[in-house]
Amino acid sequence: MKNVVFILSCFLTSVGFAACRDNVVLVHGNGGDSSDWQNTYSELLNRGYSAAEIYRPDWGSACVACNNHSGREEVPVANALLDALENSCSGDIDVIGHSMGVTLAIKEIIDLGLSNNVNEFVGIAGAVRGLHSCGYYPYNMYTSTCGYWGLSIGSPFLNSIRNKTFAKRVYSIKSWSDQIVCYGGCTVGGIHSSSIWGEEASYNYYLGHFGLQSATQVKQVDLIIP
Repeated sequence: MKNVVFILSCFLTSVGFAACRDNVVLVHGNGGDSSDWQNTYSELLNRGYSAAEIYRPDWGSACVACNNHSGREEVPVANALLDALENSCSGDIDVIGHSMGVTLAIKEIIDLGLSNNVNEFVGIAGAVRGLHSCGYYPYNMYTSTCGYWGLSIGSPFLNSIRNKTFAKRVYSIKSWSDQIVCYGGCTVGGIHSSSIWGEEASYNYYLGHFGLQSATQVKQVDLIIP
């Protein structure tokens, strides 16, 4: 009887460990909202995640040109990262960002000192090397999105996060037909602006800026599940 109890205890323990996984934070892009992640959210649920394991912060104002990576935009993302980590049974989290949500998430992870607690980071259609539509810092900075804390090429903000470690494993999902990132040219210094330094792999799709988020949900979830 004792042997049966021991075996059952071991089985239940192993099941408990198997069910323990990283909470997931989904950071939408500039001008978007949490509903932009509906396909990814549904895919996570289909793979066995519960709603409580998925965090989708809403950040930024309706004024797309007004948003940047400093101030009010930071708070919802920082809170989501901290809450996800605090409630994680694994002690770690995974992060998926889209567009400006990629660079905003990177900044918050670095600023909060969470780099060692992010197992997988997936950057979708980010402009980690800047946007040609914003020009080169400090010229042509007509909007906050392209200014000091924005996505102009060579901005102090982008320089501050460049080559910093912010996750254990990093992946990017990008397109050479991205109407936002590739406006005026996809590459900066010969490298696609959505390619992230130190990445494990980068995946190309013939999709537009928003299709990269809504139509690659299977790959996104594949990348965060060991």
